[in-house]
Amino acid sequence: MTTGKINVSVENIFPLIKKFLYSDHEIFLRELISNGTDATLKLKHLTSIGEAKVEYGSPKIEVIIDKEGKKLRIIDQGLGMTAEEVEKYINQIAFSGAEEFLDKYKDTAKDSGIIGHFGLGFYSAFMVAEKVEIITKSYKDEPAAHWTCDGSPEFTLVSHNKTERGTEIVLHIAEDSLEFLEDFKIRELLKKYNKFMPIPIKFGTTTETLPKPDDAPEDFVAETIEVDTIINNTNPAWSKAPTELKEEDYKSFYHELYPMQFEEPLFHIHLNVDYPFNLTGILYFPKLGADLQIQKDKIQLYQNQVYVTDNVEGIVPEFLTMLKGVIDSPDIPLNVSRSYLQADGAVKKISNYITRKVADKLKALINDNRKDYEKKWNDIKIVLEYGMLSEPKFYEKASDFVIYPTVDENYYTLAELKEKLALNQTDKNGKIVALYTSNKETQHGYIDIAKEKGYEVLFLDSPIVPHLIQKLEQDNENLTFTRVDSDHIDKLIQKEDTQISKLSEDEATNLKTVLEEFVPKATYSVQLEPMDSTAAPFIITQPEFMRRMKEMSQSGGGGGMFGMGNFPEMYNLVVNSNSELATTILNTTDKSAQENLVKQALDLAKISQGLLKGEALTNFVKRSFELIK
Repeated sequence: MTTGKINVSVENIFPLIKKFLYSDHEIFLRELISNGTDATLKLKHLTSIGEAKVEYGSPKIEVIIDKEGKKLRIIDQGLGMTAEEVEKYINQIAFSGAEEFLDKYKDTAKDSGIIGHFGLGFYSAFMVAEKVEIITKSYKDEPAAHWTCDGSPEFTLVSHNKTERGTEIVLHIAEDSLEFLEDFKIRELLKKYNKFMPIPIKFGTTTETLPKPDDAPEDFVAETIEVDTIINNTNPAWSKAPTELKEEDYKSFYHELYPMQFEEPLFHIHLNVDYPFNLTGILYFPKLGADLQIQKDKIQLYQNQVYVTDNVEGIVPEFLTMLKGVIDSPDIPLNVSRSYLQADGAVKKISNYITRKVADKLKALINDNRKDYEKKWNDIKIVLEYGMLSEPKFYEKASDFVIYPTVDENYYTLAELKEKLALNQTDKNGKIVALYTSNKETQHGYIDIAKEKGYEVLFLDSPIVPHLIQKLEQDNENLTFTRVDSDHIDKLIQKEDTQISKLSEDEATNLKTVLEEFVPKATYSVQLEPMDSTAAPFIITQPEFMRRMKEMSQSGGGGGMFGMGNFPEMYNLVVNSNSELATTILNTTDKSAQENLVKQALDLAKISQGLLKGEALTNFVKRSFELIK
């Protein structure tokens, strides 16, 4: 029998404590099963190169709950340990057996799948256990060993009569951690952290009835057998080459990842690179809503098929965190801070690679089947528009696959749009004017005016559109975006057939004076415009710059990404000086009647902009009924 103290070296323990700081006790199960997986994969490698003269077989890892004895057992059939190896790997905390193995066999073990880098993983067991036992038998022809420790530096190490190769960890669960003796809790953790581990994990058994033979007698009684319940998929889709998978395989894996997601993904992107870093994975574009925050934390990060987190910011570009799927890379460190990830060179390369792969996929989709791509546009646009604003490298490629729909459901790339609008929609300085609407219902009247004049109106309704068009204008000097209700259309677009006012200069001055007497100066700027006599007499518009700045401020959410303070409500009241109403107002001598005409016309214009509410709306309705009488 050996007794002694665990060798805790200050110089080698602190770097590991800093690197592996566990904040959640449930992580212990991931660590112990990862150790068992490593032990099994190491044996597989040693047998494949002829160094271990044993039969590898079909090993598995088994998790057993002993509720009465308050024990949790994790049993593997890996390479096991000798008493000497227990002394070396268990008693000397901060010595990583996986790292030493990889270093020794670095030329042949590159693709062995050994998880490694878990360092202190075994000692996470003491977060939930008051005592831990290791019963282990090496694949070498040496006696089994039995190590026991109660969480203090004291341990015992004796021989054991175990004859089967492998290691059994016995956790004597502490009183404050009895939840880990519940079947549902362990099953939940296994599904969360170990769902795709490369070695089968057995947790319990189920009964299965054997089929009745064709020639069975009438009194035949079917035999019932016990079958191991394997809770993990050892060969998930992302671990395979894209050539091995069909479209149905990708969809099936999507529903395996998200069993409660009933809608099919729009399309997928298979990531597969081994230089200058190792990374595999599958990303899915689901149907997305307009809320950017709700969508996040759907991508799962793995390291060699071991679940790490679903918060992948810093690894995946922020705009893509709204996607779903899996990323697996042994080059991403575990249990480190977000600031560390942001500063890590390998992580930055991974982020750039993912951005490029997504851009390449989108370009291929629009080139291969544009009609299908256009149908999916509304479901993916928020991600791509956000990507254009937040990722310069993505923005550079966006002109190949970002499209701009019109209210008539025509779709243009930026180059196509500029070419189309240059023919008919330019201002007095020769700039292309891209008219757009953010709401086809509330801006319907303005859209009609534009369409009657033969203009294209884009339909841009994402909450971040004000920021996006600001950026597009900065990078395209000959292009300006203007919402259809931002100013009267005849002022925006240069036309040869300009209207001439029917009012004299004095009449126009008098009309403006009358209007300004009844129209609130603090909110409205009165403008007289000669238009076709059939055009609306009163139109309310909002200066594009002021409205856009206000929208950008609101979408920033006060302190958000685009927070810019508050902007006042300012509108233009554009009065058609050639309308019959303008002449009537001018010629009405009864001040009360004149005021009623102006207020009624102003309120009608407000309604078209959704500005008439509350008491003002009530008064308008009363006044309208009086006019009808």
